[in-house]
Amino acid sequence: MFVKCCPPLGMESHRIESDQLLASSMSHHRYSQGRARLNMQASEDEEEDMRGGAWCPNQEDNIHWFEIDARRATEFTGIITQGRDSRNESDFVTSYYVQFSNDSREWTTMNDGYSDWLFFGNSDKDTPVLNQLAEPILARYIRVIPQSWNGSCCMRLEVLGCPLPDPTSAYQRLQNEVTPVQYLDFRHHNYSDMVTLMKSVSEECPNITSMYSLGRSSNGLDIVAMVISGNPTEHEIGEPEFRYTAGLHGNEATGREMVLLLMQYLCKEYRDGNPRVRRLVEGIRTHLVPSLNPDGQEKALIAGSELSGWSTGHWTEDGHDIFHNFPDLNSVLWEAEDKGMVPKLTPNHHVKIPADTIAVETQAIISWMENHPFVLGANFQGGERVVAYPYDNHRLTKAASTSTSERDTAHSRKKRQWLAISYASTHLSMTYTSHGSCHGDDITGGVGIINRAKWKPITGSMNDFSYLHTNCLELSVFLGCDKFPHQSELVIEWEKNREAMLTFMEQVHRGIRGVVKDKEGNPITNATVSVEGVNHDVTTAVTGDYWRLLNPGEYRVTVRAEGFTPLTKLCVVGYEPGATTCSFNLAKSNWDRIKQVGTATPTIMLPISPLRANEALCKCYLFINRSWPCTVTSPSACSATATVEHDGTQPPTVTAVWCITMALPPMNLRRVACASKSGGSAASIVYDNRN
Repeated sequence: MFVKCCPPLGMESHRIESDQLLASSMSHHRYSQGRARLNMQASEDEEEDMRGGAWCPNQEDNIHWFEIDARRATEFTGIITQGRDSRNESDFVTSYYVQFSNDSREWTTMNDGYSDWLFFGNSDKDTPVLNQLAEPILARYIRVIPQSWNGSCCMRLEVLGCPLPDPTSAYQRLQNEVTPVQYLDFRHHNYSDMVTLMKSVSEECPNITSMYSLGRSSNGLDIVAMVISGNPTEHEIGEPEFRYTAGLHGNEATGREMVLLLMQYLCKEYRDGNPRVRRLVEGIRTHLVPSLNPDGQEKALIAGSELSGWSTGHWTEDGHDIFHNFPDLNSVLWEAEDKGMVPKLTPNHHVKIPADTIAVETQAIISWMENHPFVLGANFQGGERVVAYPYDNHRLTKAASTSTSERDTAHSRKKRQWLAISYASTHLSMTYTSHGSCHGDDITGGVGIINRAKWKPITGSMNDFSYLHTNCLELSVFLGCDKFPHQSELVIEWEKNREAMLTFMEQVHRGIRGVVKDKEGNPITNATVSVEGVNHDVTTAVTGDYWRLLNPGEYRVTVRAEGFTPLTKLCVVGYEPGATTCSFNLAKSNWDRIKQVGTATPTIMLPISPLRANEALCKCYLFINRSWPCTVTSPSACSATATVEHDGTQPPTVTAVWCITMALPPMNLRRVACASKSGGSAASIVYDNRN
């Protein structure tokens, strides 16, 4: 028997609006009919918050029902039910009847010709269960009438159906206006199909694409990436590197398909001479990774788009949530700030990784981050519709204002907000928040962006790690309420995100860029670029180039490198497109020249009067504007910073010893020796800072 397959009407995606839902009653406002959407998530504390994890009717009523108005004639083909999302309770409907109506007054119960058809529902609270109708039922309204349940009567659901054409429907008009582009592949891809598609794109555009692997998953699948650039196989001086990643959680499929569609789009439009795409391809080295968790991706695809639930495939094979499996560098930096160690003893950038146990996928991502000079990136996720910017965690130990200027806090926040808004404002629906968020009230103030720490703070996030360990600022883009939408939704999702993806890529050129070289024109690697008033530095790449994301304004920029004299410039960022060039040529410092002379031939600057045989006075300049006087009381008793060596003659005759006085930055001085001869005896004073 042929069974017609129809997509979801949109309970989970919120295409079905709240005023299309009606219920017999509710046990409390937090369990209203608006909470009946498939995969609806409860708040952390259901009893204190208004966000319950399901629709729950008044338990004292004799009859319960839940109704959906499709707003036009629809061929209903199936129902998916789910229990209540709750930490403590196990509430779910185990059986139900289904009714249909064309006017919401007269109802017909679905039957098999002899008796009403009783559908069997859930056996746990989380797993979605599909009941396919034996044949499509044409109607406008549908009701689900629970008959038995475990615990309390509570449910979440989705309805499958094919609406008949209605030119007055806004969604129908959008569908009619959006014509699938013939060269784009609008379908969900398993791992094998994904790799095949990427190879076909690379073969179609071999001059601007290159494929490589970040590493392997727990199950041995390659985490494949594609570079799209005018010179894809190597970094070019002055060209920023950008990344889009998806599939951190294998069941969040929209991001994966958007990245794959972007690959195809950039390839085809570049070949066709699209001027905007050509500027993007030739001006940015873009890395696209559609699936960071391929093991989870395969699990979710087996379950399917409607039945994978909220968590199937979310974690890696070894049970890790990759997004917050990164080392917690926030605590490392903030603890150092509390102790007054930043920036002199602990840098405010490229924070060292503490020993930790992380997933193999996470380790591959970290190595990838370290090996490329990324400037900007975004990771695509699902389950909400918002752009979240870092920090992703709260600082609990000390108020940030005690160690960071208000200007720095404001500047950093505005920069991240601008980047987030650049995506949200060009997305076709992310700022439409009048109906609230996916799981409750609007969390963004109507702008479609939010600071993750204020929303859902987490420790060890990919975004915070990227910002604190590398030069790259990364945001999270949550693409929609439905993590794994039906394949038919991908065309519309592409139209919603296409302009936003391109606009966000263009933001990598916002701020200043330049090359740091020495006076001979050689690039200086790992030089530190500091912006006055901003408590976060960046470093130069192997080729000496750097990029600093900044909002329009005037900035005092200082570059420092070991062995070179620091240099400060005033750099101006305008409102016009493109980064301001601000390059530096550093001169070698005096200390660097001293090191090049070597310590084999000590330098005597000035003779002094003879001292007693058991006493020598020395002065060591170890830090800028700080001197450490040290006295040696005998040839064998030495301080931590000075030693006296002689030829065995007792007592040694120290006739004239005077070392070069040096002004050095911290940690540069290691060992300097100065010596003099007198009366056949040799003596030297060695300043040693190695310990």
